Amino acid sequence: MAHEHHHHHDITNYNRAFVIGITLNIIFVVIEASYGVLADSMALLADAGHNLSDIASLLLAWGASVLAKKAATERRTYGLRKATVMASLISAVLLLIALGGIAWESLSRAFTPQPVEAMTVIVVATLGVIVNTATALLFFKGQKHDLNIRGAFLHMAADAAVSLGVVIAGVLIMIYGWYWIDPLISLLIVAIILISTWHLLRESLNYAMDAVPENIDLNKIERYLLSLEPVTGLHDLHVWPLSTNETALTVHLIIEDATLDNDFLYHIQQQLHHTFGIAHTTIQLESALTATNCMLIGHHQCN
Repeated sequence: MAHEHHHHHDITNYNRAFVIGITLNIIFVVIEASYGVLADSMALLADAGHNLSDIASLLLAWGASVLAKKAATERRTYGLRKATVMASLISAVLLLIALGGIAWESLSRAFTPQPVEAMTVIVVATLGVIVNTATALLFFKGQKHDLNIRGAFLHMAADAAVSLGVVIAGVLIMIYGWYWIDPLISLLIVAIILISTWHLLRESLNYAMDAVPENIDLNKIERYLLSLEPVTGLHDLHVWPLSTNETALTVHLIIEDATLDNDFLYHIQQQLHHTFGIAHTTIQLESALTATNCMLIGHHQCN
């Protein structure tokens, strides 16, 4: 019986990005909310409310990324990496609550449209497009490989699109006097953000439940392992997220000769890392002659 562990932790430091993003958004929220009240614009107030929730989400994501770097302890042998998953999930839930409040207020205003200072709406929302796009770009690279960072990116990218929508509403009000377009844009804000957040919510729930990450094909991994010359079978193949950017795998491999050296295991680990993006692997080798002695055979199968 042999156990091998391979650790590879590639956690990028996004402290500077979070500081810049949070600072820009706090300043913008104050400006947008103030002018939303002065211009009596529900679209501006709705967007300011959502930007406020984004600040909370950025703070959550930042805190989780810091916690994820804490060293493992005897009590928490994987450290606090799962904090990134919890942050993504909490962020999505908070956003859904905020969306409910915005939708309720917008529906109320839809039946009693109020005059809006169109030019104020256009100028402030244009500033929002700039701020949100700049913040989203800070997380563009990292969002491809980290669900926690992707949450921050999606929030800001959605805000940029929403702010653009508010600009369009302001133009339509200024040209045609369509005051009813203001609450309608607010409802569109809710729809856009809900759609963009749904996948994040679903994936965060899956990560929290230790489901196989969407970018991992378990069948391909199984076929690869069974294609190795000395391997005659396997059982208890499990793949789960340690955090939003780290994946772990454990498996029992049945081979003809269980006395293979570490080079065989190292080769498997390298392939799992480079081909499937799995950096933390635990592989147990079992002799085909005595494999039935393993207590886990027949339990917790992946297929």
